Amino acid sequence: MTTDTTAYKSSGRAGPSRRGATAPGRPPRRLRSPSTRRPGWTPWLYLLPALVLLAGLLVYPIYQLGLISFLEYTQAQVSGGEPTTFKGFGNYAALFNDGQFWQVLLATVVFATACVLATLLVGCALAVLLTRIRALPRLALMMAALGAWATPAITGSTVWVFLFDPDFGPVNKVLGLGDFSWTYGRYSAFALVLLEVLWCSFPFVMVTVYAGIRAIPTEVLEAASLDGASQWRVWRSVMAPMLRPILIVVTIQSIIWDFKVFTQIYVMTNGGGIAGQNLVLNVYAYQKAFASSQYSLGSAIGVVMLVILLAVTLVYLRLVRRQGEEL
Repeated sequence: MTTDTTAYKSSGRAGPSRRGATAPGRPPRRLRSPSTRRPGWTPWLYLLPALVLLAGLLVYPIYQLGLISFLEYTQAQVSGGEPTTFKGFGNYAALFNDGQFWQVLLATVVFATACVLATLLVGCALAVLLTRIRALPRLALMMAALGAWATPAITGSTVWVFLFDPDFGPVNKVLGLGDFSWTYGRYSAFALVLLEVLWCSFPFVMVTVYAGIRAIPTEVLEAASLDGASQWRVWRSVMAPMLRPILIVVTIQSIIWDFKVFTQIYVMTNGGGIAGQNLVLNVYAYQKAFASSQYSLGSAIGVVMLVILLAVTLVYLRLVRRQGEEL
């Protein structure tokens, strides 16, 4: 055995092939390192409990919502007095032929857009302010903002209704407005609700953007300041491009939250305002489903809201991907 091996070495030929070696004239076979191997099913096994929980809490309710929207499902069917019948797209046809639906949809889009823009503006401005003030004021502002964020929506709405009450509220007394009712007029009621939504929504944007600003290298900001850039120019040309992935996340989250506002409108305008002048889609769906016992029509409104939110999110992400941004 030793003689054979020595003979191979002296003749310049390779010895007996081992596992993984290549024969003469063949290209070498690349061995896959452990880091480049496919993970297989192992990550999905770790995610399986969370996926099962999400399926029970999200997928199944959406399935039931879509199913009811295609049925004739009113109080008569719930009580068992009449059989449940399949209507197909009849509920959607009735919904799209209703003029009030389009008015409510337009009001919802305008109101949600105003809430999102106000939330982003105030949240980003306060995030920049946090980087400019000392530790103690920064801590006080953070605690106040987190307190507003942690307040339940129904509690915050009730407090705001009291603050702007025409008889006992301190706001009218300070501003000298007398017995002016904020919830009587359509636009003043929407403005009041917008302020409450802004109050409980800006802390999320402020804290998230502040964390992103702290991650920006200080050398970049110092270089911009040395070049004579103003604070607005630093934000627009330096901070905003570097914070774009974070801004995308908070924007999409704000759109979802503000488009489906329910508690603030329902509590502060007493169910949608006088003659439904302050209705939004979520409150409109509630009235159709539970106040009028038209559960199938309310489900159809919920499906329309879901489709709109998915479309807005997908279009926004597509535009971002076209610009080459990574999320």
